[in-house]
Amino acid sequence: MSFTLQPLNQVEPVGAAGERSQRWRATGNDPSFDVELTTGPLVGGWYEIELRIKVFRGRIHAPALYPDYARGFVIEAERQVLPLSDARQGSHAVSRLVRFTADVTRLRFDPSLIPCEFEIEAFTLRRLSRAEAARCMFGQVMASREGMGKLRFAASTLVDLLRGGPRRMADRLYHKYAAYAGGNDVSDYEVWVDFYDDCSPEGIAQALTAMPPLEQTPSFSIVVPTYNTDERWLRACFDSVIAQTYPYWELCIADDASTDPAVWRTIEQYVAADSRIRAIRRETNGHIAAASNSALALATGDYVALLDHDDTLHPLALQYCALALQQNPSWRMLFTDEDKIDAAGRRSDPYFKSDWNPDLFLSQNCVCHLGVYARDLVTEIGGFRQGYDGAQDWDLTLRAVERLRADEIGHVPRVLYHWRMIEGSTALAPGEKNYAHLAALRAIQDHFDRTGTRAKVKEMAGYSGYYHIVHEIPDPAPLVSILIPTRDRADLLKQCIDSIQKLTDYPAFEILVIDNGSRERETFDYFASLESVSNVRVLRDDSPFNYSAINNRGAREAKGEVIALLNNDIEAIHPEWLSEMVSHALRPEIGVVGCMLYYPNDTIQHAGTILGVGGVAGHAYVGMPRGYPGDKHRAGLAQNLSAVTAACAVVRREVFEQVGGLDEGLVVAFNDVDFCLRVREAGYRNLWTPFAELYHHESASRGYENTPEKIERFKREERFMQSRWGRKLEMDPYYNVNFSLNTAPFTLAYPPRETSWVARTAEGC
Repeated sequence: MSFTLQPLNQVEPVGAAGERSQRWRATGNDPSFDVELTTGPLVGGWYEIELRIKVFRGRIHAPALYPDYARGFVIEAERQVLPLSDARQGSHAVSRLVRFTADVTRLRFDPSLIPCEFEIEAFTLRRLSRAEAARCMFGQVMASREGMGKLRFAASTLVDLLRGGPRRMADRLYHKYAAYAGGNDVSDYEVWVDFYDDCSPEGIAQALTAMPPLEQTPSFSIVVPTYNTDERWLRACFDSVIAQTYPYWELCIADDASTDPAVWRTIEQYVAADSRIRAIRRETNGHIAAASNSALALATGDYVALLDHDDTLHPLALQYCALALQQNPSWRMLFTDEDKIDAAGRRSDPYFKSDWNPDLFLSQNCVCHLGVYARDLVTEIGGFRQGYDGAQDWDLTLRAVERLRADEIGHVPRVLYHWRMIEGSTALAPGEKNYAHLAALRAIQDHFDRTGTRAKVKEMAGYSGYYHIVHEIPDPAPLVSILIPTRDRADLLKQCIDSIQKLTDYPAFEILVIDNGSRERETFDYFASLESVSNVRVLRDDSPFNYSAINNRGAREAKGEVIALLNNDIEAIHPEWLSEMVSHALRPEIGVVGCMLYYPNDTIQHAGTILGVGGVAGHAYVGMPRGYPGDKHRAGLAQNLSAVTAACAVVRREVFEQVGGLDEGLVVAFNDVDFCLRVREAGYRNLWTPFAELYHHESASRGYENTPEKIERFKREERFMQSRWGRKLEMDPYYNVNFSLNTAPFTLAYPPRETSWVARTAEGC
């Protein structure tokens, strides 16, 4: 019996509109077809399925059938997996015995667990008798055994027949037969790479065709210091440069007096083979910075790119960099995304980076590889500094960005650099080189000293390569006005205020409670008890509930130089929360400062806001346990973000007033996101810090969006945000186009949200 397949989920035809094509594209990791059962239900029993499928792009992995026994077919235990694993380009045929335990009313066919392009050349089912099925299973399992294994299998099958009869034998036989369905050992990133970063000759040619033409041809000097490098990795490194589709490069190698003669012998072979490769052999070992400077002295290109001696470049790395520089003539520095590569060439652990993120860069070297710098800039700052070995790139970039505007720093959101994961490499373990950690500490502190920034670098216990930057608060500390809108629920408000009074080490704050329509006697009794508290005031506001308007009124009544917005269901849990937030808010370049909020069960409620998630914006890492590191430890590091929640946010009064406070047209939802975006538009950087931690008993007093009126108001405010901010909601500079807006933040996008060439320029200051 042949069947017609109708696309059900994550499957789309490939070809011109209206063209009837059997070629399909699976666009995600859950593609499926509905198998049309035109003659009625399939009678329960044994069937042989024949599948012939042709793969054009990507790979087929573990196709499966989901039978519907009139109760829904998304039941993993009833899935029938077909033995086709990791099938790449070309035609593939598979035959499989399946058993339907009851009449099948509907049948779903999932062609693959991973994205691909394919054509189904045949899809048939043939009903078998019990005897035919038994012979088929016995024959295939027997054929897979060798030597004594065949005898043991035959004997055990006979014993099953004698002890339990034909039914027991069939059940045991099917269990052994089903074991050959195969498993899925392909990572999500490998799937993503196969489909969206095809490095085959055909894939590279296709990518080049899709890219805009190059009208300028800047030259790149690729700087590589070497020292006793394994010849296998040294050749792989050099070969990745030679394989560049962009021809205008020179490879500048400095061997740091390697004791292994194979290193210089290999270098000499490459120098002789290609006139673009130049090398120098140092007489004495001077370590990474000195060797890098020796390689830099050979450079004549317009730009310098840094490459470690055992790492590799993507074939299109320089092509994308040249195009980025052509389309962004102000750039004097750029960086790309990166991943890891093991000895077998298997890629993993991608770092899809934020655009230029100054505060994250002080806590983690989020620029790293591939880093490209204008050569005159590198010369101007004196190249690499000796004594900072292991963190010489970080130190170089710190000194470079001190001389650059934000619009001179660019990001190409493509994985163009592969770190080699081998013993002794920081790609394998960040703590592999402790001297690099200590050098980074000094480099960051030097940056603060040079720029007159009153800040100190603190090591983070248990983490090498990550730092907590502590900014100094002036003496005397400016007054902070903490605004708390409330309505009844005196127990919540008391918990909030008590925690602030008992657990806040910041020396100068006042609390303004803005009461909006309380009715309960317990609330007024609590207000009366606050009259004797010198740093607490209660304001009455009986207007209809409008979160924005309430906070704007509180700000007008506030006496502080700094304003803190706080929900009445927030609970402070450590003394430094306000000092940490204010220390950032007082920095002239910083706008709104947000914090880490936990649900009472110690799972994350807010670790910053990502634009575009869910339509307008969504919180990162919701529901993850306290201490969860996040993507590349971003849940544990201070960083710039587009927006933070107003449930707990701190901002200087002058900034609040400059942008006109919260937009009172946004009554409940998204007023904080809109406020943050207007602050960002005014030229400030917003910041989120995990070092200010509080509990959030979310929506305990106002409730959830669960009535028709509230839902309609939410949708209206959602439409308002989409109309006001448009595409900016889809292109968060502190996210990455390779991450999804439709699933949890920091999960891979299938496909990337902009698969054509894209490069990003830093925003703000």
